[in-house]
Amino acid sequence: MRLVNTQSQYVRIFDTTLRDGEQSPGCSMTPQQKLVMARALAELGVDVIETGFPASSQSDREAAALIGRELRDTTLCVLSRCLPGDVQASARALEGSAKPRLHVFISTSALHREHKLRMSREQVLESIRSNVALARQYVDDVEFSTEDGTRTEEDFLQQAVAVAIAAGATTINVPDTVGFTTPEEMRSLFQRLIANVPGARDVVFSAHCHNDLGLAVANSLAAIEGGARQVEVSMNGIGERAGNCALEELVMALKVRGAFFNADTGIDTQRIVATSQLLQRLVGMPVQRNKAVVGANAFAHESGIHQHGMLRHRGTYEIMRPQDVGWPDTQMVLGRHSGRAAVEARLRALGYWLEEEELDTVFEQFKALCEKQRVVEDADLQALMQDGAESQGYRLASMTVGDAGHRARATVELSDPEGQRLFETAEGDGPVDALFAALASATGVDLKLESYQVHSVGLGADARGEANLSVRYEDREYDGTGTSKDIIEASALAWLDVANRLLRQRSAAKSEAVAA
Repeated sequence: MRLVNTQSQYVRIFDTTLRDGEQSPGCSMTPQQKLVMARALAELGVDVIETGFPASSQSDREAAALIGRELRDTTLCVLSRCLPGDVQASARALEGSAKPRLHVFISTSALHREHKLRMSREQVLESIRSNVALARQYVDDVEFSTEDGTRTEEDFLQQAVAVAIAAGATTINVPDTVGFTTPEEMRSLFQRLIANVPGARDVVFSAHCHNDLGLAVANSLAAIEGGARQVEVSMNGIGERAGNCALEELVMALKVRGAFFNADTGIDTQRIVATSQLLQRLVGMPVQRNKAVVGANAFAHESGIHQHGMLRHRGTYEIMRPQDVGWPDTQMVLGRHSGRAAVEARLRALGYWLEEEELDTVFEQFKALCEKQRVVEDADLQALMQDGAESQGYRLASMTVGDAGHRARATVELSDPEGQRLFETAEGDGPVDALFAALASATGVDLKLESYQVHSVGLGADARGEANLSVRYEDREYDGTGTSKDIIEASALAWLDVANRLLRQRSAAKSEAVAA
């Protein structure tokens, strides 16, 4: 059920994850994957789902038909160039849809008219007139887009929009196709179009903003201020080049700053994170950790100053609740920048109430541990409380990496927590793959690599390599880091950073079980 502030202007959310979003390199989806994503978008509460571009491929035609047969309460839209063949292909793809929309577009800017279309103004206007009218013969809900609209001469843009409205378009979309415009330009453009184009008050104006200059969300919000009542977005902001206006960012901006924008949507915001993570799994493109709203660090705090403020009052450093978008809670990440207040609060949550001198000692040990690993988990704190447990772990004694025919081979020598020597050899598709396989075999810890990066730290003779990796173990994600003069050795240390943390967690869990 959609809960909308009746005092606010309603803004339709037009989701193009399955069309423009899928055009992002590496984000192609099968028809079945599109159906899975479409179901999630419908549950999320989007008003319009653009399912594809039927004239472009058989896969898009199949996806449109598949989704149209199942989703009956959400408007389903397909894209079409201003060409009779495209319009007819789109109409056929929509035949099974309960609430169909046909979306036709043509370039209107002088640059596109000359170099892409090789058409005059008059020819473009005639194409708009005939193809919008043709689309209306098939469906009642027709959207028209002026591709590269924000770089179009304004007198001609107004003519194009007027022709489309007269021919039967019910929604007018003015895209910032190359992410060129600015918020003030976007706001005033929509205000002038709505004020000056004949029939503008009888249709819905829409904005479709790209993120080439990082302004897609800002420009979309400005369009709403200018009178747009539909915004075209994609989940996680995926799309051509730098992507589209991110659904999660726009929706939460309207929710958090509702009094300022006087606008709201029908999105069930508590489903945002789950929908974002579904898309990441479907297309294999994770979002960066510091991504607004859906990134892993969006509600994470490590700075001692911030953590102290959060412990006093959540509103000091959070403008929305993590639960409002689907995260379970705020994360108080313990690391190098954390202060005594955060460490003490976490220890108390674990059942340890320390005197001042005891806390001083543990905090010093905590800071020392932070020099060895990026994040300190609850099990690490418990290990610190067990006097000497920090020293438990595997240590790298030596390693060699070489070729084994068409594959790489790595041999590692480790000392285990009891000081015994372990030797293991493994092969892999590359030196790092072979190294991690050997480490996994030696320690018995199987980590699934999610991401891996290496870079240089320092300059000249003092330069060292730093390896950073994210791994998954039993449905949880862990980060590891290692530094060394040798990048491969740094990679091994990063891997062992995580493995040793898991070892301490196991040790702490056993101790708790014995105590119980």
